[in-house]
Amino acid sequence: MKAEAVEPGEASTIIAAPKRGINRGISIADLILRGVAVIGTFASALAMGTTTETLTIFAQPIMIRAKYNDLPSLTFFVIANSIVCGYLVLSIPLSISHFIRREARITRIILVIFDTAMVELLTAGASAATVVVYLAHKGNANANWLAICQQFNNFCGRLSGSLVGSFASIIMIMLMIIASAVALSRH
Repeated sequence: MKAEAVEPGEASTIIAAPKRGINRGISIADLILRGVAVIGTFASALAMGTTTETLTIFAQPIMIRAKYNDLPSLTFFVIANSIVCGYLVLSIPLSISHFIRREARITRIILVIFDTAMVELLTAGASAATVVVYLAHKGNANANWLAICQQFNNFCGRLSGSLVGSFASIIMIMLMIIASAVALSRH
């Protein structure tokens, strides 16, 4: 019995079958990660965008109000999370199409490029908001900035929670980029 030679660039059906299964698994993981990132960015934008707290000082008839849009960094955070959430929702049909056409190389490259841009935007927004939240919690004695979180507990808690959701979404998008790169390398 003579062994058949396989030409360079050809693969046997034994090797091709697991490749198809791996690409399908990567497509499923990509879709799940996109869904989780949509929830994270939406929840972060919603939590930050609806954050407001009013503090009444009883010694004097003064009401102090803390709102997210008082600080441009927090406004940028809401806008960045909203843009990324919108992009992720619009990219879900493209991600679903990878189930049907597993060999879709161009759409995967497009997703990698736009996913990279979105993770950069989301990281910029989260980083800008992190500085403000840190100063709200700790203050800065050198600049005479007092920590406000002792007075505005609910406000600071929602700010911190929205940051957690945003940073979790950053991790999800990074994993999507890695998954897409793995799928591209397997073509």
